Order: sequence, then C-alpha cells, then structure tokens
Amino acid sequence: MLTEKDLKFIARKRISPVQVKQQIEQFQKGTPLLEIVKPVTHKDGIKQLTEKKLQDYIQLYEKEGQKLTKIKFVPASGAATRMFRELYGILNTYKGTEEDYLRVMADNSFNSANYLCKHLKSFAFYSDLEAVLEKNGTSLDEISKKKDLPTLLQFLLTEKGLNYGNLPKGLLKFHRTETTDRTPLEEHIIEGMEYAATKNKVNLHFTVSENHLPLFKELAAKLSASYYKQTKYKLNIAFSVQKPETDTLTVDGNNQPLRDADGNLIFRPGGHGALIYNLNDLKEDIIFIKNIDNVVQERLKQDTILYKKALAGVLLEVRSEASYHYKKLKGRVNDIILKDAEDFITKKLHISLPEESDLWEKDQKVPYFLAILDRPYRVCGMVRNEGDLGGGPYWVRNADGSLSLQIVEGSQFTTEQKVLMQKSTHFNPVDLVCYIKNFKGKKYDLTKYIDRNTCFISSKSLDGNEIKALELPGLWNGSMALWNTAFVEVPVTTFNPVKTINDLLRAEHLYEKDLLANSPEYKVL
Repeated sequence: MLTEKDLKFIARKRISPVQVKQQIEQFQKGTPLLEIVKPVTHKDGIKQLTEKKLQDYIQLYEKEGQKLTKIKFVPASGAATRMFRELYGILNTYKGTEEDYLRVMADNSFNSANYLCKHLKSFAFYSDLEAVLEKNGTSLDEISKKKDLPTLLQFLLTEKGLNYGNLPKGLLKFHRTETTDRTPLEEHIIEGMEYAATKNKVNLHFTVSENHLPLFKELAAKLSASYYKQTKYKLNIAFSVQKPETDTLTVDGNNQPLRDADGNLIFRPGGHGALIYNLNDLKEDIIFIKNIDNVVQERLKQDTILYKKALAGVLLEVRSEASYHYKKLKGRVNDIILKDAEDFITKKLHISLPEESDLWEKDQKVPYFLAILDRPYRVCGMVRNEGDLGGGPYWVRNADGSLSLQIVEGSQFTTEQKVLMQKSTHFNPVDLVCYIKNFKGKKYDLTKYIDRNTCFISSKSLDGNEIKALELPGLWNGSMALWNTAFVEVPVTTFNPVKTINDLLRAEHLYEKDLLANSPEYKVL
C-alpha cells in the first residue's frame, strides 16, 4: 500500500503508482523464461561480406547516406570503478608488510599490479600521475625506494590524485599520440567524423551520469573548438542522463519494497535498457551505436570505419527492399506479391513464421506482413567467438510462435539452456546501426517495440543484506526485441574494449613508439 508520502516521492521521480504496482507484481510472479532455440551461424542468419560486397555496401552508404540525417549514440554512463577492481582489492587489504609486498609482486600476470608497475610509463596518464605526485611533494622514485604501493594506488584512484577510480571511462586518458593524450570521448569524436558526418556536420550523443555531466561538457567544448579549427567539421555534441522514471524498485526476500532511513522507497537505476528512452528522444534517420570503451589507436581505426559504413550500407539495402514490399502489399495484392513479401521476410529478415501461417488466407497474411515490415530496423556487427561464452546472436521464439534474430545476454540463459552457448560461433560486440523512421519519414515510438517480459531480477547486497532488483530489458536485447534485425560478421579488430586498466597495455591501445620499443619495463616497485 502506497502512502501519501510515497505518492509524492514517486511523483518527483516521474514514476506512476501503476508502474510501482507492476514492478511489485513482476517480483512476485518472476520473469518468464526466454525460449532460446539455437545460435545464429553463417548458415542461417549471419551475413559474411566478401571484399567486393564490403566495397559495394560502403559505396551504397556513401551515396545514399548523404541524403539522410545521422547521429552517433554512445552509452557512457557510470564511473570506471570496475576497471580498477583488482587495484582496489589491494588498496583495501594491503598492510605494508614485507609479506604483503612479496605476495603482490609474486603475481606477474597481465592484469596484475606488478605488471602495471613495470609498464607504468606506457600509460597515457603517466605524465599526469608524475605531475600530481610532484605537486604533493613526492615522486615515483621516492615511492619505488619505499616500496609504497598504497601511495601509488591512492594517487591513481582517489581524489588525492588523478581520481581515476571515480571518473567515467569516457574521461580517462586511454591513448598517447605524437602531440596529445586522448580520452575515449575524443576517440569517438574522431570516429564520428569519419563515418557519421553529413557534409561538414557531425552529431554525437553521449549518455552520462549527472554528476559527471559538467566534466563531459567542458571537455566536449574544448574538443569541438579544436577540431573545428583543424578540420572545419562542426561538432554537435549532446548529452543526456538516465531518466529518473526508469529507476526500478528494490524489494526484500518476501518481495516487500525496501525503504531508506527516511522511510522513502529505495529505487535503483534500471540498467542499460533504460537508455532506450534516451534513444527515443533522437530525431535522426540513422543511429550508430557503440560502447564508450571500444576505441583504438589512430593507426588501427580503418577496419572500424570501413565496417561501420558497410553495416550502414546493409541497413539501407534491407530497408529499401522492405519499403518496396510494403508498398506492394498496400496496393492490389496477388499471389506473386504475397509470395515475394514472404520470401523477403523469411530469407532477408530471417523471421520464421508461426507454423499455422501455412493455413492463413490472404486477408490474414497481408496485415501480418505489413506489421512486420513497418518496424524500426537495425544491423548488428557480430564477431567470431574465440572461446568466451556469453552474450551473442540467437534464434528466439516469440509470443506468436514465430522465430526471430535476437541478441541474448549470458544472464538470460537458464542452466539447461547454457549448452547452447557451446554451439555459438559469434558474440555481441555492441556494434549497431539503426534506422528509426517509418516509410513516410515519421519517427517510430521505440518504446512500443520493447519485449517487457525480458526484464530480469538480480540479487544485490545492501548493508550486508540480500535484496532483489529489477533490471529493465537490455538496450540491444529486449528493448529492441521487436525490431527487424540483420547480423553481419565484422572482424575482431573492430572489438577492443577496455575492461581492466591493464587492457590499455594491449597493442591496440599502445602508442606506436611504445609498441615498437616493445613497451620497455620500468620497475616502479
């Protein structure tokens, strides 16, 4: 039962009592299982591009894309805390004893603190770290003599120094170049100028945390002015934060809503699926989507640029064919038109119709086909699986009995379904190109194409107690489940995420001179 105080509280968050009731009911009844049928492979849904086809699709996009508005959408919310999980573990437990020191330094694996210390000079933030240490009356040499690992980590992670543990990935220095050091924000701007420009204008949109918004805006303003001088490209960089009305309730083990010390209901962010509402605010024809941490050094950008254009070319081709069949079905329909539309839906859109569709009459098929064709479209790049099991492309059965291509996260699999992961050939690198307007040029309401049954309940910890939280359908999972989807294989060179700080020491993120020098060791501790 919601109190008067509850109603005022949720009204400030723009959450309705109906939403709260639905969320409580969702906790009580649980979330339905997703019927995952099989992985999508080259034989039944993943398109491979020959060199000729690659160039054809690039040319198609370069020709037709100039007539369309475009924007690059980058989810960039949240602090980079998870990048530094191992370092925080050391910082929180390190006692400064010789035994502690030997234990940490005994681990020389790639993601270890020892490896970081040996290669510290190769990080783009090295000069900044040196400067902040000097400002505070110490140096790396001094830290090295004292074997003072905690001080090094404090100046890297906390407000005492660079504060990297509390900043978002988009604002960390990832890459060193000949003249400057670049953040992911800057790298995405550079990419955007290469494949998302219309004439001399580039639209970019970043979703960020509200507390980081001023820092993003400050850096974006500097970069916009700088790149306009260098390239004459006008950068239109916008930001948005996750909408408060997408927050979800937390409940205890008995599915009773939790409250804070002031008696207010406790809500949590609803996950990246909440960003479908930010995406829905965009007005452009074509949207490129890519995660904030998936960037590379300048010398390696070519594959990314070529395949982003090719994915857009595939999108324009598929949507053009869909428009043709849609117009035919809106006119005088004969058996040939009906058969051609069905072939397009099953062979190009890879939608297997419900079994009973063989018995449907024309007046049943036509509206069904029109409804399928009249949806948002997306083309998703897929990378060959090199051993990691998890999220990727799968055939999923829909509520009406049809099958369609979906991106499924590892967390959506039951224990029994995980055997399907062993057969998966590709995984999802979050590489999407989307078209969000209908055949008359009117923007779709993207919230109407969410499969709301694909939300899931996760276990969290609050003050040492286990609680349950509701995660909204993922942005490229359930939130786009009712879109028309095509999968295209892209090279692994286009997928270079930074999940831990030491990933920045991989070849794709190293400054070329450091790479050619074989990243010489510099033992700090």
